[in-house]
Amino acid sequence: MTSKGKQILQLLLFSVLMGLLAGLVTTLFGKILLEVGDLRSEYFTFLIPFLPLAGVVIVFIYQKWGREVQAGMGLVFKAGQGEKVQISPVLVPLIICTTWLGHLFGASVGREGVAVQLGASLSHWLRKQGFTGLSKDIVTKMGMAAGFAGLFQTPLAASFFAIEVLIVGQYAWRNLVYCLIAAFTASTTSHLLGLEKFTHTISVPTFQFTDSFKWIFIALCFGVIGNLFAWLLEQAKRYSSRWLPNPYIKIAILGVGLSVILFFFHQGRYAGLGTNLIDASLVGEHVFAYDWLLKLLLTCLCLAAGFQGGEVTPLFAIGASSGALLAGLLGLPVELVAALGYCAVFGSATNTLLTPILISYEVFGWNIIPYAIPVLALAYLVNRKQTIYGQQIRKF
Repeated sequence: MTSKGKQILQLLLFSVLMGLLAGLVTTLFGKILLEVGDLRSEYFTFLIPFLPLAGVVIVFIYQKWGREVQAGMGLVFKAGQGEKVQISPVLVPLIICTTWLGHLFGASVGREGVAVQLGASLSHWLRKQGFTGLSKDIVTKMGMAAGFAGLFQTPLAASFFAIEVLIVGQYAWRNLVYCLIAAFTASTTSHLLGLEKFTHTISVPTFQFTDSFKWIFIALCFGVIGNLFAWLLEQAKRYSSRWLPNPYIKIAILGVGLSVILFFFHQGRYAGLGTNLIDASLVGEHVFAYDWLLKLLLTCLCLAAGFQGGEVTPLFAIGASSGALLAGLLGLPVELVAALGYCAVFGSATNTLLTPILISYEVFGWNIIPYAIPVLALAYLVNRKQTIYGQQIRKF
């Protein structure tokens, strides 16, 4: 067999093993995270005062055992872009445990950052187990896809996320097949192990040409909201680190302020992932006009303070709740606009186009695609500079 043939076989084997491993770990993480969220909701008033203390513990854990992996997603991006960095397997227990801790005490953060980071970390560990001939950038992308797919069970979106998010405007097509295998294996594994997948099939009305300008306006709004989130997150991280350079003091002071705000604004409505806002937006329950903005501000502040988790699920919540608000103002179907916001705000904040379109299909079904493609494309075009990922490279 030729050396190229051997490498292809290695890549195929690696992608399957990566998918199985990521599926197992993301199932463990995801199931316990759901239990943690239920526990927080039940005892919120008793737990939220301890958010600053939980933050101090998180900083201590990283200072003590995780200094080499503190860069988190930045480290993953460098590896995926071909830089010579190694992601230590110590990242896996650190990011999982600190995310559980933050969610338990009410931090307004997500979970995809955990999935992507643990997938990338596991891929680097697996590479050392007899696959050292494979390049780190390829195995990192497979790990990213497998981690994302294992947690969200959206393998198509996860695969395209891995090949389009690292460098805006450049798609790593040669890696797609292996990312797909890893992603579908991870998604199937977590599904068979009983991890929940969020889906919501929606009814789509016939398009009315007279509503064209309304849809254009909505797409532009989603693009601006995604930009706003990315910009505010960058500013919050910059100024909080400048004014409070000591990470312990920073997370303690911000944690006190966040615990007070999270308690007094509807007692936990904006804590955790934001799935409560997503559900309310999609089923037509009451959504406050300021829900999306408060979720946006609190998530940016929690991440800037140093709480672990991610941005994507809060972005879904921000998009869905802003969509419900816009639909009510413009007289459009609330369910449809909330679903489009769910995908479009994420795409704008991450500078991705194919990924949110595929998320719209995998979460909401085929019938949303005729609306999703133009709305998501226009929201994507609004953004050219802002991104939630500081290490993301732009080719144009």
